[in-house]
Order: sequence, then structure tokens, then C-alpha cells
Amino acid sequence: MNVVRGPVASYDLIMARNVVISGGGTGIGLATAQLFAADGDQVLLLGRRAEVLERAAVPGALVCAADLSRPREVRAVERFVADRLGTVDVLVHSAGGSGYLEPRVDSDEPLDVVLHDWTLNFGLNTLTAALLTEALKDRLADPGGRVLFLSSIAALRGSGSGAYAASKAALHPYAHDLARQLGPRGITVNVVAPGYVDDTGFFGAGMDEERRARLVAETSTGRAGTPGDVAATLHWLASHGAGHITSQIVQVDGGAERGH
Repeated sequence: MNVVRGPVASYDLIMARNVVISGGGTGIGLATAQLFAADGDQVLLLGRRAEVLERAAVPGALVCAADLSRPREVRAVERFVADRLGTVDVLVHSAGGSGYLEPRVDSDEPLDVVLHDWTLNFGLNTLTAALLTEALKDRLADPGGRVLFLSSIAALRGSGSGAYAASKAALHPYAHDLARQLGPRGITVNVVAPGYVDDTGFFGAGMDEERRARLVAETSTGRAGTPGDVAATLHWLASHGAGHITSQIVQVDGGAERGH
């Protein structure tokens, strides 16, 4: 557990909120953090790489490096939150990936590869979200708390290998159960499912121009998504105006996947 301490939280009791964002150092998580910070909210960035969090351009943010698929490290995050924030107004789960950036298994046994891929994807995308949510659930502001999960268009249509899509799709029933559980406390729970988004490290070096053009051609808007597109949707779902929206899967994909 590697903790990097930022400035002590100071915020307007009426307007500012405490916002915890996993995967907050890059891509969609970073864009989301910047939006909340611009509101004057106290933002806590979580991620595995301390050096990435330290470089994140989010004014006044607290940062805490941890592997959220490991219960011991999640408990350390919980203690950090208790010490520095107390209450969590908005919890955004942006950590995850498809395993492109992870070491591949060295085995001639096909089932070893299957086991590795499925275990890896569920660790990156499902367990990180479930463990962090369960650890911080009792600290969510009531009323007014918000829990937001990042899913994927793959959860609705598949992704080729199946492991990544299944790990994202698993968040959907979990979010629905949480919405029922937390609703009486005045807390909403929603899922945002982006399509293809430029300017992230999701594909590693695996995105060629032909594949990118094919993904863009699937949209009705004729362009790739941006981290800002997704961040703006998360920011709105966390707003007072979205207080009666819960247990929803919101697609941000330019119409690539029509209607669910």
C-alpha cells in the first residue's frame, strides 16, 4: 500500500463534496476528476501507480495508490478516507481495463490462458469496484450520495474474447442490487457504458487505424468519444438534478449500440 498525502480537505459545507475516483490518474477518470475539482469539490484519486497519480493535473486533489483488487489495500484506502474525508458524497469507479497492459500468461495449455484472462479481467473490472464499494458503503452521504460505475459497450454486445465483456456486464446486476439497497438512504447508483473513446490507454498499442475507423463508422455522430464526453455524463449523474435517476445503464457511445 503506497499512500501519497495531499493537502488537507477544505470545502464549503453547502456546495463542495467529497469525491472518490478510482482510476483517477488517466483517461476518463482523470477527466472526471478535473470536472469535480473545477466545482471546488475535494477529490481523492485512487490508482495502482503512485507516479501517475502524482502527475495528474487535478488542483488540490488527494491521492492514494493502491491495488483495489486486494482487500488489505482496500482496507487501507478505507482508513485513509476515514482520516481525510470522513463522508463520501460521490464514488466513481473508473479503474479497470481489458488486460492489454498486463503480463501475458506463459503456458502451452489453452485452459491456463482462459483462466488467466478471466481471472485478470474480473479482478481489474469487477472486484476493484465491488471491494471499494463495500468498504466505503457506510461512508456514503445520506441523503444525496452517488455511486457511479464505468461499464462498456462490450457488456451489451460482447468483445470477442468474452472475459472483458463479462466482467463489465457483472457490474450491471450489482448496481441494480445496490440501488435497491441504498435507495432508502437517498443514494443513487448508476452505470455509464461508453463506446469507443479516444485518448485513453485502454487498447495499449493494439489499436490500428483500420479498426478505429470501423468503430467510428458504427456511431451515428461520426466521431469517436472523448474522456470528456463520459466525464460530463458522470458529472451530471452526480448532480442534484439527477436525484431521481437510479439503477440505470446510460450509454455514451454516439449511437453505436442502439437502445437497451
